[in-house]
Amino acid sequence: ASVSEPAQKCCTENIQPFLTSILEELMGPVSSGFMEVRSLFDKEVNEMIQDFQNTNDMTRLKENVDQLMTLPFNSVKMEPCYLKVNLLQELLQDLKSRFKVYHIDFVIQRTQNFMQELMENAVYTFEQLFSPSREADSAKVATTIEKVKLRVLK
Repeated sequence: ASVSEPAQKCCTENIQPFLTSILEELMGPVSSGFMEVRSLFDKEVNEMIQDFQNTNDMTRLKENVDQLMTLPFNSVKMEPCYLKVNLLQELLQDLKSRFKVYHIDFVIQRTQNFMQELMENAVYTFEQLFSPSREADSAKVATTIEKVKLRVLK
């Protein structure tokens, strides 16, 4: 009871007024990282469509879908997404000194884990939605892939 009032006063005066601006600052790198994940998924599926339109090879399409399923675990391709979030390192340094925020690396790592999880969900959903269409007429496959991609991105 004796700590509650001073703690509330401290939070109200020293922390709460800054929360909105802090969240806005942090959301910049986080949002750009997630947009990069979205962009990577879009690019990879577009390349798959282009390859299928050029080859019309269903076996190769299956290989490309299988390769897409490994995308979340491809550190080289996911690296640009992760780098966007590394900007948090600089932003959180200021917070560390002002508000005693520790474990900056943990915040960045968790954000990158969420990005990988988002990509896992995207490729899994893509595969689940596209799987029944693999046996379809090859003339409609590219259109189907595009529709599935748009559905996943939605």
